[in-house]
Amino acid sequence: MTTPTHTAASTFRGIDLVRRREFRALFESAVAPVFLIAGLVLLNSLYMNEFFLAARLDMTPLFDALAPLLAVLLPAITMRLWAEERRQRTFELWMTLPLTPWQVVLGKFVSALTLAALFLAGTLPIVFMLTRLGDPDLGRIVASYLGALCLASMLLAAGLFLSSLCRDQITAYLLAVLVAALFLATGHPRVVAVLDGMAPNAGVGRGLARYFASLPHYEAFLRGRIELGALFHFLGWTAVFLTANASAVKRLRP
Repeated sequence: MTTPTHTAASTFRGIDLVRRREFRALFESAVAPVFLIAGLVLLNSLYMNEFFLAARLDMTPLFDALAPLLAVLLPAITMRLWAEERRQRTFELWMTLPLTPWQVVLGKFVSALTLAALFLAGTLPIVFMLTRLGDPDLGRIVASYLGALCLASMLLAAGLFLSSLCRDQITAYLLAVLVAALFLATGHPRVVAVLDGMAPNAGVGRGLARYFASLPHYEAFLRGRIELGALFHFLGWTAVFLTANASAVKRLRP
């Protein structure tokens, strides 16, 4: 009889096999280099411009710009992870291997999350610069990085799920950008005010901001607060999208 330890080890080996294959494919297809170089140049340029204008030892402007940037860039990673497999009919190859749908889904997700973590790591020289110039609030900076990673995790899981529903990469990209925009925009004060103004008695704007929107939870991290509610929001949605992705793969499996 197979022992639980052996089963767990086999599961993680399968996930790591998929992760390594997908991570290598991201760089071979030039998606990863373009994502890292273009994204970091744009983000660092926006921050340095704000830094020289405001002259404050504060990374909040960088993380403010990061949220909409991730909403646009991360779908470029996830759009190919399933849609390309289905278009080239290599999806069936995955399903013939001795791997469960969960192993394949988690392997693809971890590879994309690793790339997102590398992107965030590319901004660490700014932290070093600020510590050399003065005494920034490192606790707040650490909380902001954690919030950014949580946001990236949720958006990647959503994009991965949507990619599994599409055969076309452009469709997968546009759907992922739309979902990311909804998560962020529904928490913006102006959007909340407009929605509540359209139906004052329904409280649609406030309801979406409280129960659906990600922006308020993300901004809590930027203020240096690591709240259980914010962690539950991001990790919960990540789990929902990954579960939906695994279910979609099972239905497509021959």
